[in-house]
Amino acid sequence: MTETQRTPTPIDRISDAWVDTLAELSPGLATYIGRFEHNARLDDYSPEGTARALAAARSTLAELEAAEPVDDVDVVTRADLAGDLRLQIELAEAGAHLRDVNVIASPAQEIRNTFDLMPTATVDDWGVIAARLGAVPAAIEGYIRTLREGMERGVVPARRQVVEVSTQIGRYTADTGFFATFAADAAPAEGGLPASVARELADNANAARVAYDGLASFFTSELLPEAGETDAVGRELYALHSRRFLGATIDLDETYEWGLQELARMVAEQESIANEILPGASVEEAVAHLEKDESRKLHGADALQRWMQETSDRAVAELGRTHFDIPEPIRTLECMIAPTNEGGIYYTGPTDDFSRPGRMWWSVPEGVDSFDTWRELTTVYHEGVPGHHLQIAQAVYNRSELNSWRRLLAGSSGHAEGWALYAERLMEQLGYLDDPADRLGMLDGQRMRAARVVLDIGVHLGKQRPDGQGAWDADYAFEFMKRNVNMPEEFVRFEVNRYLGWPGQAPSYKVGQRIWEQIRDEDAARAGDAFDVKAFHMKALRLGGVGLDTLRMALAES
Repeated sequence: MTETQRTPTPIDRISDAWVDTLAELSPGLATYIGRFEHNARLDDYSPEGTARALAAARSTLAELEAAEPVDDVDVVTRADLAGDLRLQIELAEAGAHLRDVNVIASPAQEIRNTFDLMPTATVDDWGVIAARLGAVPAAIEGYIRTLREGMERGVVPARRQVVEVSTQIGRYTADTGFFATFAADAAPAEGGLPASVARELADNANAARVAYDGLASFFTSELLPEAGETDAVGRELYALHSRRFLGATIDLDETYEWGLQELARMVAEQESIANEILPGASVEEAVAHLEKDESRKLHGADALQRWMQETSDRAVAELGRTHFDIPEPIRTLECMIAPTNEGGIYYTGPTDDFSRPGRMWWSVPEGVDSFDTWRELTTVYHEGVPGHHLQIAQAVYNRSELNSWRRLLAGSSGHAEGWALYAERLMEQLGYLDDPADRLGMLDGQRMRAARVVLDIGVHLGKQRPDGQGAWDADYAFEFMKRNVNMPEEFVRFEVNRYLGWPGQAPSYKVGQRIWEQIRDEDAARAGDAFDVKAFHMKALRLGGVGLDTLRMALAES
């Protein structure tokens, strides 16, 4: 990190103002980055809220295009923010928000998720939470009005997503679900809640439950009969989503063919390692052998959480001595069991001042009580260090070079998830996966990500199946995924439903890794014998989150 504070430029000021605008328009996003002044509110998911956000994006884009870069940092900022704003406008004009229902990242989850990151230490904190719970009915009502507008215009989500999210809502609103237990378990560090706050919290949590039940009723009674029969979104909309998640434009047909080749390569590599684990064994036989090994098992979510934390702390300490310069604020990473049971594993970044550290979350599905360390070791590296936490927290820390947009909000899934997959392979190269079982676990994840490239593009573009028996559909996607992962049925079903409802996101991992590797190799070719991979990593991470086209441009010109 440089010691000299960069003097803000006009482009920096535009970018910082855009962060302020986003915090005002999206209180949930503000909470995510540690801007707590809007914590009593929720996002406006109504058509009017969308219109305000679109007008703000157009205004900021015009300002940005009129500004001249002062230096190379400005060049990167303007390219990346302008691209992000244009894409936001294109997606809105395509009506993507009118059909925004999926099992992982739509308003139905976003409204609930925003409570996970709110401060809870004081009575005042719980008063703010009570106020935000009281805002849930209006947020839900606005979301329903937007979906109704989509129904009027014939822009609707797929039936599968409507059904699955309705089931999720049932878990949120059950007597043992999130809203009931969240309010009942309220416990500030300084003591109990005053009766008035406890009553407001309980009343508003109940109102939130009622609002969510109303959303489920709308889904089943109004939206479901109008919802689409097909899961595919088609080439045109898929191309927009692909750009959104990669920050790059790719040849979708070439990428599909590459995905097939990459999947075959992962299978061959797995088969070779299976033979190391158990001579003559197939991958399935090696997996079965490992699953019987009690020394590689964890029982219960508490044991999983402790193991995650110990593994993460060890990686931070060791890599901070060898391969990366890790500043002290970044060395804290909290490993958490998520308060839901949806099956996802995810990372949330630190607040701007690091008062809330980066966190790795594991959402354990109902009925899942045992975990294989050989399968999950690489996940800790993916979500933590040198994966998401190092990448995202490093950007937050780099205040001396980056404006608040670049530090806190810029980037793409392809940049973040591509780096995290790249980091898994890096850990193999650094000797952290020398145990063949751990390597098999890493390859299990890499194979899954390669399969997702093929599945996601295949389903949404209606391409021919690899077996030549017609076009991709959801039934074939489930069978294809089950053949290519070693995961419980609950995980597989959630994963495939996620891909079907969130087009373009799943391939961003493996395609992002591919582009990261291409950019590294291009940098090595330019540097020749002077190439230093550690220096390359730090130079790339110092840029913060950017789209992958911007990353390639910035490193080529540095």
